[in-house]
Amino acid sequence: MTFPAYTPVARTSGGYLPPATVQRRWRDRLRVWWREIDKVLLLLILVLMGIGIIAVAAASPASADQLSTARERVPDFMFFQRHIVFQVMGLGVMIGLSFLDRDQARRIGILVGAIMLALLFVVPIIGEEKNGAKRWINVGMSLQPSEFLKPGFAIICAWVLSWKLRDPGLPVIWYVSAFFGLIAGLLMLQPNLGDAILFGGIWLVMVLLAGMQWQRIAALGGIGAGGLVLAYMFYDNARHRIDGFLGGGTAFDQVDLAQRTITAGGWTGTGLWLGIRKMNLPEAHTDYIFSVIGEEFGLLMCAAIVLLYCALVMRALSRLVGEDNLFAVLAAAGLITQFGGQAFINILVNLKLFPSKGMTLPLISYGGSSTLAVCFTLGLLLAITRRNPFLAREGGTLRDLIERKEERP
Repeated sequence: MTFPAYTPVARTSGGYLPPATVQRRWRDRLRVWWREIDKVLLLLILVLMGIGIIAVAAASPASADQLSTARERVPDFMFFQRHIVFQVMGLGVMIGLSFLDRDQARRIGILVGAIMLALLFVVPIIGEEKNGAKRWINVGMSLQPSEFLKPGFAIICAWVLSWKLRDPGLPVIWYVSAFFGLIAGLLMLQPNLGDAILFGGIWLVMVLLAGMQWQRIAALGGIGAGGLVLAYMFYDNARHRIDGFLGGGTAFDQVDLAQRTITAGGWTGTGLWLGIRKMNLPEAHTDYIFSVIGEEFGLLMCAAIVLLYCALVMRALSRLVGEDNLFAVLAAAGLITQFGGQAFINILVNLKLFPSKGMTLPLISYGGSSTLAVCFTLGLLLAITRRNPFLAREGGTLRDLIERKEERP
């Protein structure tokens, strides 16, 4: 007696499907994704990741040399090899998230934000201390919860602010303001003034888009300025960084060295692995990688990178023109503010125009959890900015959206 050959099938909620059907559904889903994804935005992201691979290859020997001792020599390209691994992992995370629809992206963002907020409470207790700050938790690798909380913060704030469409009387702006205040307080305990400022920038952009009055913005700006004065007076981390930037000290010495490194290569640079000043530059593969690019590839390449970041930010914002989904507008604006703000703070630090903040250059700097967090952010951005090119949108301001919502039965 003979039996027919076994044919593997896929199980679904409705039963079993033959492999041909499963493959066809995946092909259809891939075609829909390719039709709806912002290809220009994706291309800009991939170009910056490619530049990051070359930049880390240039900076890796300098950082390895500084970590080497008389007894143990760190391989010159250790950071480069690890960076490739994290870039591949990050690319997988980004592409995977970009397949989500907006509701799924919102749920993922809220869940990750809630988990990272919980971890932020315990970081000062069980966190690893590096350079006088407790910002990391060891989970097999150093995880910085605030990095993943940034996109979660943008998604949660966008979700809460979008409640305005259901009930215009809800004080949603005050809800997200209180949320920001809680996070800022937890960050100051680490201490992490730089991320607190970046969270403040994300909050400001989102409440402005949600319709917060300028008078209140001015009042809160005054409170913020007063907070910085108080931080300078009573918060050692803030005082040391400001004093170092204005009048010398360790932080200023690093920033000054970065500024001299970035100009050492002139307009066209010394060439790959021919830089000399980078060998004395601390954190050449992370915080000050932009200076390494300036020395080895020239100021023209630095200008090109700045233009790429500007193009990416403008492309994401232009994608929102005519968008009639308030959550999508607010979430995408918050996510791109986080990405662009971090990039330009890092660049300004390297140009000696901003105090040292310990922020990496997104998509270019070496990083473990920071690389994954940036790719997580951009994956959510790609998912939220997906749109059917054949679907007409009404667009309009927040007031228009609210009025249309009230008119519909």
